Amino acid sequence: MENASLKELLIEELKDLHDAEKQITKALPKMVKQANSPELKGAFEKHLQMTETQIERLSQAFELLGEKVGSKPCKAMKGLLAEGEDLMEEHKPSALLDAALVGAAQRVEHYEIAAYGTLCAYADALHHSELSSVLRQTLDEEKQTDELLSSIGIKINEEVAAQATENGSGHSSKVSKGTGRSSERS
Repeated sequence: MENASLKELLIEELKDLHDAEKQITKALPKMVKQANSPELKGAFEKHLQMTETQIERLSQAFELLGEKVGSKPCKAMKGLLAEGEDLMEEHKPSALLDAALVGAAQRVEHYEIAAYGTLCAYADALHHSELSSVLRQTLDEEKQTDELLSSIGIKINEEVAAQATENGSGHSSKVSKGTGRSSERS
């Protein structure tokens, strides 16, 4: 893609995200099935519906650019989702698996936030305000999902830490409010 224009780069990134979102629609039902927390199950189910709408928005973005909807394999998403699959194979459904699923889901959300943020910046630089607006809707949804996962993760992490303490196997764990994941402190 040497000497490509910013518009061509934007289109390539749209194709990458289109594939990423499609991969997510295949992974989320598995995560719903494995989640133990009703709140986490509900968040995953809601995000599946949201992701389907986001795919429609990506189609709209292609149309706004006068392009045919396309995809190219998103290797990053494939890797992130493979890590989530590994977690589901390593742990039985439990609060501990829920904590791991929150972390895996947030890594996916952070990838999407970065990708959609980049596309918004490209659209802004190209003075394509309608495209930027469409992409920004999804960016805002991804940020909201990340915040929801953080709040759910805090509760789940506290539950897992309390269970570990009750069982005598706990370390002094503190919950990191930024990511919803635990971090140990001495």
